[in-house]
Amino acid sequence: MKRILSIQSHVVFGCAGNSAAVFPMRRLGMEVWPVNTVQFSNHTQYQAGWQGMAMPAGHIRALGEGLANIEVLGQCDAVLSGYLGSSEQGDEILAVVAAVKGANPQAIYFCDPVMGHPEKGCIVAPGVTDFLTHKALAVADMLAPNLLELETLCESHIDSLAQARAAAHRLLAKGVRLVLVKHLGRAASQPGRFEMLLCTPDGDHLIHRPLYDFPRQPVGVGDLISALMLANLLAGHEAVSAFERTNAAVDAVLLHSWQADAYELQLIAVQAAFADPEIRVRAESLG
Repeated sequence: MKRILSIQSHVVFGCAGNSAAVFPMRRLGMEVWPVNTVQFSNHTQYQAGWQGMAMPAGHIRALGEGLANIEVLGQCDAVLSGYLGSSEQGDEILAVVAAVKGANPQAIYFCDPVMGHPEKGCIVAPGVTDFLTHKALAVADMLAPNLLELETLCESHIDSLAQARAAAHRLLAKGVRLVLVKHLGRAASQPGRFEMLLCTPDGDHLIHRPLYDFPRQPVGVGDLISALMLANLLAGHEAVSAFERTNAAVDAVLLHSWQADAYELQLIAVQAAFADPEIRVRAESLG
């Protein structure tokens, strides 16, 4: 059994951060140790707002030290990080990553560099983007940015698939082993569909799924993508297979959520797709 320390946000109602990631990873057979960077009543894009708080300074570091004290960090196979409540939390996460890798040199750090999207109501604390760009990037083994985050990490504007590939390879050149661009957006090769890009030193692959016409786009899809990709990799699937399985499972969730006219992701209803996805779209090799 593989074990994942998942450090990201938590919502009491709905699916975002750990609330979108923990159950799918467990359904894939992972033992997940969730640590919450914030605890909110609901995600931040509800018009009525939300209640809750970011975890205080020192909280993540203390939990990491507690795990070290009971000598379980050596059992941890991966650290997954997502939404941060403060830039200070970032430094605490890197301290935990260092402790995990010290206890288990084979452990990997999968960083979902959530930088926010103010136009959609997703806002991150001051300093988080700088932390991700200048500190987390130097430590991450795997990265899963969306297009806007890829642009920020590479300090370049991206309008095409070729530019996205070039940017991802700049990250690989810095020592990252795998880059998953979770949403190509305007850089997609074909309009009217959702495309993701996988880049590794062994080659690049493109995959797609339909774009469903939601009245309000669900939140937490990126968190789900990162969680499923990591869990599939740890389950023993090679990168392209993990990419295909992730795409298929996420499509199943979104299709069911759309058919149910639901704003929140319907994870429970399609849970079988996490462990046994129906792969109808294969990844296209880009060389």
